[in-house]
Amino acid sequence: MGVGSTSREIIMFKATPNPPQSGHKSRVEALEEKKLEDAATRALDYYLKPQPSSPSEPDKNQLFIVAPHIDTETLLANASEDLLSISTIAADLADDVDDSRRCVALAISRMADGVQLLVERALDHLETKEMAAPGTKG
Repeated sequence: MGVGSTSREIIMFKATPNPPQSGHKSRVEALEEKKLEDAATRALDYYLKPQPSSPSEPDKNQLFIVAPHIDTETLLANASEDLLSISTIAADLADDVDDSRRCVALAISRMADGVQLLVERALDHLETKEMAAPGTKG
């Protein structure tokens, strides 16, 4: 632009809005969208609703349930004991089989050991929190 010229701003308006997205979704897309919406709702409820909602009805197809009143420490302690049992059973089985089946049994035992370490660490963290704030239960 030279000296004395004026600049012009050109603003364009679109006469019509964008057409709506195709209303047709596959079942997979609809299911994924529902899962994301449910996850977002749970996350918002967790952070924005201070009181937990009343326990929902158990799924009628579910054979076993965990009693809702059991505290976190008890659940983790039982999980740790069960993982130790799984590891022991798989290691014992590995002694009775050969070749690839032995490798599978040892892998199950080692995986259970690893998960048990994670559960034990969670228990340690829970104990640390309880010691820092006595009188609270997870």
